[in-house]
Amino acid sequence: MKLITAYIKPERLTAVKQELFKREIFKMSITNALGCGRQKGYLEAYRGVVQEVNLHKKVRMEIAVNDEFVDQTVNAIIAGARTGTIGDGKIFITSLEECIRIRTGETGTAAIG
Repeated sequence: MKLITAYIKPERLTAVKQELFKREIFKMSITNALGCGRQKGYLEAYRGVVQEVNLHKKVRMEIAVNDEFVDQTVNAIIAGARTGTIGDGKIFITSLEECIRIRTGETGTAAIG
């Protein structure tokens, strides 16, 4: 079992979800996030005051999958999120020790679905 965490541009979320749905991956958690990387910052003037903006809006996706779905999940995220420009995002894959479905008490790979 793996937990796939991806940070993507907010405007690419619909495209990523469509790619995941094509591969029959429907379970995910989405959170708004702020972050910076190679994009660095930019200067913005607001009411005459110049401010440096160095945190960009991102979307954090978390998807728990069984091992046989890892490659197709990663490929779907890449296909939907890639624009070829700086700031397209990152994908992290971590191992899950255990998963428990609260409603039924199922554990392990059966709990992920």
